[in-house]
Amino acid sequence: MARRIFKAACLVAALVLVLSSAVLLALFYDRLVSRTEEELRTEAAYIAQGLDFQGEQYLTTLTDHSRRITLVDADGTVLYDNMAEADQMENHLDREEIREALSQGAGSTRRMSATLDQETFYYALRLDGGQVLRLSGTESSIWALLLAVLQPAAVVVIAALILGMVLANRVAKAIVAPINNLDLDAPEACESYEELSPLLSKIARQKRTIDAQLHQAQRRQEQFRLITENMSEGLLVIDDQTNVLSANGAALRLLGATRRPENPSVLALNHTEAFRTVVRDALSGRHSEGRLEVAGRTLQLLANPAGQDGETTGAVLLVVDVTEGEQREALRREFTANVSHELKTPLTSISGFAELLKSGVVAEKDVADFAKSIYDEAQRLIHMVDDIIRLSQLDEDDAHRETAPVDLYEVCRQELARMRPEAERRGVALSLQGEAATLVGSRPILGELIYNLLDNAIKYNRPNGTVTVTVSAGKRIRLRVEDTGIGIPKESQGRVFERFYRVDKSHSDDVSGTGLGLSIVKHAAQFHRARVELQSTEGQGTTVTVTFPTDE
Repeated sequence: MARRIFKAACLVAALVLVLSSAVLLALFYDRLVSRTEEELRTEAAYIAQGLDFQGEQYLTTLTDHSRRITLVDADGTVLYDNMAEADQMENHLDREEIREALSQGAGSTRRMSATLDQETFYYALRLDGGQVLRLSGTESSIWALLLAVLQPAAVVVIAALILGMVLANRVAKAIVAPINNLDLDAPEACESYEELSPLLSKIARQKRTIDAQLHQAQRRQEQFRLITENMSEGLLVIDDQTNVLSANGAALRLLGATRRPENPSVLALNHTEAFRTVVRDALSGRHSEGRLEVAGRTLQLLANPAGQDGETTGAVLLVVDVTEGEQREALRREFTANVSHELKTPLTSISGFAELLKSGVVAEKDVADFAKSIYDEAQRLIHMVDDIIRLSQLDEDDAHRETAPVDLYEVCRQELARMRPEAERRGVALSLQGEAATLVGSRPILGELIYNLLDNAIKYNRPNGTVTVTVSAGKRIRLRVEDTGIGIPKESQGRVFERFYRVDKSHSDDVSGTGLGLSIVKHAAQFHRARVELQSTEGQGTTVTVTFPTDE
């Protein structure tokens, strides 16, 4: 240990000496450079003033040749140089300082000599006449300065290292001496480092035992954390003072907390009376259940007491999100009620017409009309059953549906051909625009989507109206179905995708429908992770846009 301390102290001393010397040399050289550049700028300013008053002849009056003075024309031609013949010098337009002075008014640069022992500083100043005055001076480079101070610096460093080694040796011995004499049983009798062996053995055995226990505890804690953090249900463990002992991320998320509150009590996570009642009952030793409404979601809370020997020392709370189940149940009840109501209407009509025919009170000339009414209601019933079946199929698990690349433009072309007879019967013109756009999806479901959009656009159009289908490709594939029909009132636009919902105008005698078409469109779009947008102006027409994501 003493040897390590000695080596570390010597190394630190050497590093400090070297670094401090380097820093001082760098600061000195930086100061020298700054001073030289400032002198060049000052002298150039003075010479420029002389040139303004006397012209180029002023340069011949300067007898100090410590600075090289060069006058360069705007095209780079050397007009004057105090250390060389101007007419024999090459063009200076490629010099960095000359270019910078011509463009910015002043420029400076430094160039190292070939031997690296000198560095030349250049400063160029653009005169009012467009000419450039350049001054240069030579100073010793940092490497020359380093060589100059190397010998005295080496003497100082060696002396400092010797002194540091002596001091480091003494300090290392002073630090290690108490450790070498340490003996927990009889410290005064300890004379050698070997006497620490029994203590170190005991410490080693205790450390191995503690490490094994700590590792096992950490492993169990990590297993518990992994299990609880991968639960979709929230798990809370509290003590008898309602303080949170453990909480997984799902519990905090479900209860609307982004992080654990500063207040350790579980009651800080939710302030409702239902939550407090469940916690209170569990800490009283009873199983308790409750329901919470948090951020529009329905949570079921289950709590069981935890304790030993009949004494409750805490409780375990399980938070389950039952929102989806509640919504599905509500949808199921609503769907059942709507189906019952919608099916009852045509069946009642069929039963009534049939009863009149059976009783014989219908005149012979009206039998055909009654039969047509029965047929129309039966067809309406068949269409409704077909739509209900399609909607139920879309509600099924989507994971097992087969998908493949589908050209949306081609599907639209086929569906338009399928709907063209109905459109011609109603006097509606169909047109397709756009380009080929391939997406990964289900061909039958895409066909249902387009069919129902076209069916609505034709059914609720006007005589001599138009339906335009546009397919556009790009970062997002868009399908737009635009009609010139009767439009949808603003107050009904938010509900037209609900099952069995029909706008009042659609109950007219010449338009029949089940109210499931746009609901099928909505579910088909959801299957393809697409977004449906509706824009409609009453009396002018409706535009439905379906935007499909691409897997890029």
